[in-house]
Amino acid sequence: MDQTQLATFQAVIEQGSFEAAARVLHVTPSAVSQRIKALEQTVGQVLVRRAKPCTATTAGEALVRFANQVDLLEREVLGADTTRLSVVVNADSLDSWFLPVLAQVPGVFFELHTDDQEHTTDLLRTGTVMAAVTSEHVPVQGCRVERLGVMRYLAVAAPDFDATDLHTAPVLVYNRKDRLQHRFMTARYDPPVHYIPATAPFNQAIRLGLGWGMLYEKEAADDLRSGKIVQIRQGHLDVPLYWQCWRIQSTVLETLTAAVRTAAAQALRNN
Repeated sequence: MDQTQLATFQAVIEQGSFEAAARVLHVTPSAVSQRIKALEQTVGQVLVRRAKPCTATTAGEALVRFANQVDLLEREVLGADTTRLSVVVNADSLDSWFLPVLAQVPGVFFELHTDDQEHTTDLLRTGTVMAAVTSEHVPVQGCRVERLGVMRYLAVAAPDFDATDLHTAPVLVYNRKDRLQHRFMTARYDPPVHYIPATAPFNQAIRLGLGWGMLYEKEAADDLRSGKIVQIRQGHLDVPLYWQCWRIQSTVLETLTAAVRTAAAQALRNN
């Protein structure tokens, strides 16, 4: 496969347009278009959806992974000064235990994405990221998986919040992908919802009495001790977390995986 065409394809998907890719590659948009057409002729399939932004087709997603893997391995073999790793992490892990992991992998620049733990593997499938903290235990094609531990969540609210009937009480939800609160209630219900897609404001909204919500037990610990919030219902919700990453022989990925494994062992429950 022509490496120039492959690098051009990679740039189009990363930058989102032929024009932006051309600026990065210091060529004309016409040259980018010709290279993409030639690559598509080589593989016999359309690889790029010509939209705003440009995205990879299903066939193109496999090529995105391949292009990123080639780029990572080439940088390692050639001893490049900079290596970039793209990783997706659920928000609660990023806000609690994951960030110090990055300091254990020197000489690497990270591009972090965040998503609900039930959806983080979507970015692995598209080739956008090289590794993911996820609740999905079935490995994505071309990836390996290992169990990290469990994040335990508690149902909490402000002390004066009326939690008599949680089926009608206002509830706080991180975003429309977040199903923790609904899973905790088990029975189907449709309460009034506040969507607050950031961890610190989400926690503050609970303290302000806007609604009840599920908090990671270590995030809730200080406020529970001080009485700023209370546990409104006995019990908890355990979310198993897994590490999925490309199944390639990469020193950088191995170092990152070891650091994640160590940090998770200290931060997460073992059960």
